Amino acid sequence: MPDPNKSLLDRLTDFLTPKPVSPNERRQELIETLREAQTEGLIDVDALSMIEGVFQVGQLCARDILVPRAQIDWIDINCSLAVIIQSVIDAAHSRFPVYEGSKDNVIGILLAKDLLRHATEKDFQVRDWLRPVVFIPESKRLSVLLRDFKDNRNHLAIVVDEYSGVAGIITIEDVLEQIVGDIEDEHDIDEEADNLITLDNGDIRVKGITELEQFNEKLGTHFVEEDIETVAGLVIQHLGRVPKVGERISIDGIEFEILRADPRQIHILLARQTSKKTD
Repeated sequence: MPDPNKSLLDRLTDFLTPKPVSPNERRQELIETLREAQTEGLIDVDALSMIEGVFQVGQLCARDILVPRAQIDWIDINCSLAVIIQSVIDAAHSRFPVYEGSKDNVIGILLAKDLLRHATEKDFQVRDWLRPVVFIPESKRLSVLLRDFKDNRNHLAIVVDEYSGVAGIITIEDVLEQIVGDIEDEHDIDEEADNLITLDNGDIRVKGITELEQFNEKLGTHFVEEDIETVAGLVIQHLGRVPKVGERISIDGIEFEILRADPRQIHILLARQTSKKTD
């Protein structure tokens, strides 16, 4: 920990002076010094958050933030063109992994703009418009992956496990969000009315910033926590930490499944009623 008796300038100078300490210790020392700088008004909160995000990117690897295999919107090359078009429209993504036979056999990436722009052309074949696939191991560092995305102008990579099976996908947006926070686009949930969406199977898709009052009204629950206003805050307080993607947490008869999160916050959850309540 930084010496509280030293000035901020002295601490920054000390950080630049070689010491017999580990990189992790020096990194933590710098973060603590920058946090003090923010407290003193030398840098703003957003700048501090991004700096911490840069450090996190250096520590994380693909397995930490990937979209799990079960949550991928796949395209089966053997489906009819009408089915593929409808799947793309329903999912509202810009890129889709395309498989043949098995989901471990990804043969290309389909861009929605290619499909919707050329699907009416005579003799159109989806296979002809597939983009090359980029495969990366689960252990790939996000800092290296971000550089690869930039250098090769790729936006999506397929993450494979040690047995060459598909573990999930990761996009350039996923990596950048570790630095700048959640990036919402025109297809993300951004209206209060869409904070809670009922899926076909009865599950509720919930945006993390949904207020507890709105959540209670929708599900008939009675969550009231002092100093907690959002669903994400409720889950984090219950666990005592930010959960990872794929984790399931039961709170008073509601099971929450984390769909999208980073080391700092929960973005999207699934909520479903269960018969058992926690004490």
